[in-house]
Amino acid sequence: MTNSARAADTPYAVEVEEGKSYFWCSCGNSEKQPFCDGSHKGSDFTPVKFTTKESKKVFFCGCKATHAQPLCDGSHKKT
Repeated sequence: MTNSARAADTPYAVEVEEGKSYFWCSCGNSEKQPFCDGSHKGSDFTPVKFTTKESKKVFFCGCKATHAQPLCDGSHKKT
C-alpha cells in the first residue's frame, strides 16, 4: 500500500450525531475532508466507517498518520 496524502496539519473537529455513520477518508485526497468522496477509487485505500453511540464532538485525523483511525491520536505533532 502506498502512503496516504496529508490532508491537514491538524485534526478536524466535527459534531457527530448518535447512531449516524461517517466514512473517514483514509487516502487524503478527498475534496470533502475529513470524509470520503470516492477519490480513493483505483487505489488500495478504503474509507473507515465510524458510528457513534452518542452525539458529541470528535476529532477526525487530518494528517492520516493516526494509529487510532479514524480519530486523531496526536500523530500530526510527531510528523
